[in-house]
Amino acid sequence: MGDTQRFYDESDDFVKSVNQLANIDFVVHGGDISDFGLVQEFKWIHEIMSGLKVPYLTVIGNHDLLANGRKVYREMYGELDYTFEYGNYRFIMLNTNSREFNFNGTVPDLMWLKQQLEDNTANKKTVVMSHIPPFDGDFDPNLEQEYAQLLAEDPNVELSLHAHRHSFFDNEYYDDGTRYFVTTSMQKRGYIVVTMSSQETQIEVINY
Repeated sequence: MGDTQRFYDESDDFVKSVNQLANIDFVVHGGDISDFGLVQEFKWIHEIMSGLKVPYLTVIGNHDLLANGRKVYREMYGELDYTFEYGNYRFIMLNTNSREFNFNGTVPDLMWLKQQLEDNTANKKTVVMSHIPPFDGDFDPNLEQEYAQLLAEDPNVELSLHAHRHSFFDNEYYDDGTRYFVTTSMQKRGYIVVTMSSQETQIEVINY
């Protein structure tokens, strides 16, 4: 899910919807937790998300970098780029908000991404998550092809998951075998459920 911004009632209904589902391990907020990067916005959304019966994790969105948002996000959620493993799967959480860093070539940090992809000696299936997809105008165009190439050349990468566009999108965008999925916003009352197994990865769109 993603883009809660000022859609508090819709986000509250999202929590109620997810809590009715069985076999959910965790929820990932795809960024734009806030609208203006304000402390109170982060607090309100965290209070709503804390109603989930399962843990939730985050990636940072472009709106979360406004005002003091970067500092607030770090204090509440930690680093802007991080990796974790859960069962037989590896998740790489990445800051792709290039515009907020003036397209200076450092965001996304592709050297770090490359290192995380290589640091997978167990060959666990990998999902890369970030707010802005590489084919969006807010992603540094000078880094787009390298990002796509890194994912396409790694046989362990299953998905590249994003938010930001406030609509669903599902495609092998670069025709290179990597599936890109963008989820919609809370305003439009939708999210996805990703189910992964050794045989296949399934994505179900849920409108609530």
